[in-house]
Amino acid sequence: MAERELRLGGIPARRLDYVVRQLRDPDEIRPLLRARVEYTAYALGQLEPELFARTRWFLARGTTGVGLVLHSRGGLGDATFVMGDPDAIHAVLSIHPGTAQTYATCQPQHVEVLKRVYRLATQQPMTRMVVTRDTFRPAQVFETVHLTGVDIRKINALYGSENGPSYYIPEHIDSGVYRGVVLEGRLVAIAGTHVVSRQEGVAVVGNVFTHPAYRGRGLATSATSAVTEALLDCCDYVVLTVDPRNTPAVAAYARLGYREACQLVEASATRRDPSGLGSTMRRLRAAIRGRKYDGAFVTLHD
Repeated sequence: MAERELRLGGIPARRLDYVVRQLRDPDEIRPLLRARVEYTAYALGQLEPELFARTRWFLARGTTGVGLVLHSRGGLGDATFVMGDPDAIHAVLSIHPGTAQTYATCQPQHVEVLKRVYRLATQQPMTRMVVTRDTFRPAQVFETVHLTGVDIRKINALYGSENGPSYYIPEHIDSGVYRGVVLEGRLVAIAGTHVVSRQEGVAVVGNVFTHPAYRGRGLATSATSAVTEALLDCCDYVVLTVDPRNTPAVAAYARLGYREACQLVEASATRRDPSGLGSTMRRLRAAIRGRKYDGAFVTLHD
């Protein structure tokens, strides 16, 4: 599939060809993700059997390189993760854009491609940080407690103390690792996880929050330290994502031994083709063209 030049309105344009395949075997997906564990930790976690059943994976190979797209469904909503060559990612998304609304994770070089397929809102540059057993430095100034689904009312009350209602359910808590700080009989700080994969040896820390009236005392750092320590008992890599402008949080995570691994972008994404008719027609054409390639054949014009 060599690059060819066309002329559109008298302007030279590249023709980019890709074969897009759906991947259904975790053993085929895993090596692709393992090359960049710090960035792909969340996606690796989706290889857990109970999560994998709720995912769809697509790989494009062609003129400019290789791109991988993951569409996943979870209790807190749909998510889309991309990695690799931007044009190859565009080839996938042109025929498999996912659900009408999703939460997208990408790197800065992918943003323009995603904008061709989605309207992006709350677009937020983030820093991915990683810690291992060798770099971890615990810092539990405050005693922490283990939280389970039984504590869901207290947990939702805490998360809802600033920006309105919170809708976590017990299964969210029981499927992860959550630690909290209790002061004056009240849960005032919490840290938890987005995904934990003992099978893949990775975990993503998240949902770190302190009640507004108790901030600035290091409570969330203690909770995050406790969660990280528990995760490192079963995981080789523990990562989290932080707003780089939140310098106190970045410094607190650094004190725990987290180091910057890469930059990424998170955004709420709404598909530009809400009916899906356009992508459906392109998918049918690509399937017909791709019969001899054991996949869908997609052509883009750059």
